Amino acid sequence: MSGTGSRSRVVTRTARAADLPAVLALVRQHRADAHAEDVLTGHTRLNAAASGFRRLLDDPGHRVVLAVLPGPHAATADASGEVAVGLAVLGLDPLSLVLGNPQVTVDTFVVDREHRRQGAGVLLLAAAAAYAQEAGAAYVVASVGGHEAERQRFFARMGFAPLTTRRIVSVDSLTRALVSWQRRGVPLPVPRRAAAVRRRPMARGLSA
Repeated sequence: MSGTGSRSRVVTRTARAADLPAVLALVRQHRADAHAEDVLTGHTRLNAAASGFRRLLDDPGHRVVLAVLPGPHAATADASGEVAVGLAVLGLDPLSLVLGNPQVTVDTFVVDREHRRQGAGVLLLAAAAAYAQEAGAAYVVASVGGHEAERQRFFARMGFAPLTTRRIVSVDSLTRALVSWQRRGVPLPVPRRAAAVRRRPMARGLSA
């Protein structure tokens, strides 16, 4: 995804609530690279996205890290003169904590297409390694699509070995498959109506 460069000015920092637009832009690019637009559109209402993003930032089991290009030399920048060029969403695998062998997960990892090979990817993984050391974790596990050749090569160069394959299905498709098994005599529980999501109170001083 990215290589180190002696002249790289990219640095990493923990994301803040005001970073939501940059994070959404990088997430949409990540989904486009993964050819997942039909599954995960990214077209979320801004107020809902802001609320969810704040909950993620406040979650002690996760850390959102941005790779940013600071200073006036960035082609396009926000008011602070900073451009977000990469993103990593780090977490602690719950089951690994139960088993007493914590692992850090990299659930979303993306470097902007225009800023690759400037060290951003390496710096994001350095942040993951630091997070793992803080958590006492011995391993870092990254999710990478099997068809994402560039991302696969990058993680392989960084020492990551193949572990497992993750699959995704819509609830409607899964329900149709379950109905076919039910017709064969497999007893299935009657689905309950979806419960309303309990919303956490928003922190004061933060607007959507």
